[in-house]
Amino acid sequence: MRERARRLGADLDRPHTVVVARVEERCRARALAAATHLAATKGGLAGTHDGAVVLCLPDVDAGTAASAVRRELGSAGAGTVTVGGAGPARGPSAVAPAHAEAARCVATLVALGRSGEAASAEELGFFGLLVGDGRDVRGFVQATLAPVLEYDAKRGTDLAGTLQAFFDAGSSPARAAETLRLHVNTVTQRLDRVSRLLGKEWSSPERALEVQLALRLHRLTGTSAV
Repeated sequence: MRERARRLGADLDRPHTVVVARVEERCRARALAAATHLAATKGGLAGTHDGAVVLCLPDVDAGTAASAVRRELGSAGAGTVTVGGAGPARGPSAVAPAHAEAARCVATLVALGRSGEAASAEELGFFGLLVGDGRDVRGFVQATLAPVLEYDAKRGTDLAGTLQAFFDAGSSPARAAETLRLHVNTVTQRLDRVSRLLGKEWSSPERALEVQLALRLHRLTGTSAV
């Protein structure tokens, strides 16, 4: 593999970012042509695998590479392009694991309702592990937070933001109040309202983890109340 890459002008012993781009099937040939041109100008490699366009680009961080690929393929008329990047990968044996991570990153973006965007595995963090296999992210957010989201939407309040500040403050109403620049009694009243909406067990360790995850996914997806 190292020798085949060398013949194509690429040195796999340099650190490479692996980029996976999901495009519509009708646009795949155009996307591959644009990817091949980009790889040639950067001293990298391009091809297709499992219906996606894949690039190995040297000496560039994953987030920058993913954004550049999305921009280049989009400008070439490749339609909706969703891109994930991972790495750096150094040496032929590191390419496959980085490819798997980049592919999971793309699947995560799609699951989050963010088709047409680009991100690195580092930017998505552990959400790639949680939602990259086609899970119903929006359904989970709704099942966990719907009463709070509906209350906020109808009354113009921000119970969800108060909850996030509460968790960010280590579950301390006093510290959350400082962050929000509110009186601690106001925060306590809002949390009491949350208890009436979600049930008193929302702050138990198991439920609190679910609520925190749903809040983070809500921010990533922009999920609104139904």
